[in-house]
Amino acid sequence: LNKTFSIILSTLCCFLLQFGAEFRRFSLDRYKPGKFEDFYKLILHIHHIANLEVMIGYADVHGDLLPINNDDNFFKAVSSAHPLLRVFIQRQGKTQNSLQCLGQCWDKVKSGSVAFI
Repeated sequence: LNKTFSIILSTLCCFLLQFGAEFRRFSLDRYKPGKFEDFYKLILHIHHIANLEVMIGYADVHGDLLPINNDDNFFKAVSSAHPLLRVFIQRQGKTQNSLQCLGQCWDKVKSGSVAFI
């Protein structure tokens, strides 16, 4: 039973989403995560922000913040997550450089001034 459970867990990619002060978690199949457009719609649905345009970024294994905005970098983000993928969501147009704003948020997480539950 434990071996079967390990195999199931190894095929999952766990997501930790942050939009403002709200955090959400969910999982997808690491090997068949789907398309970026479906992932984008899922994020909007989970956070109840269907009427907003947002920018999505993730923290890679080196701590760098990278964008998720197409199928290629979505798949790369999912495949690089072991086992958790931290995803940051920023309202588009809120700042001149949304990725820089996401980066500042990630810097706070890395420094310990913001903690994930």
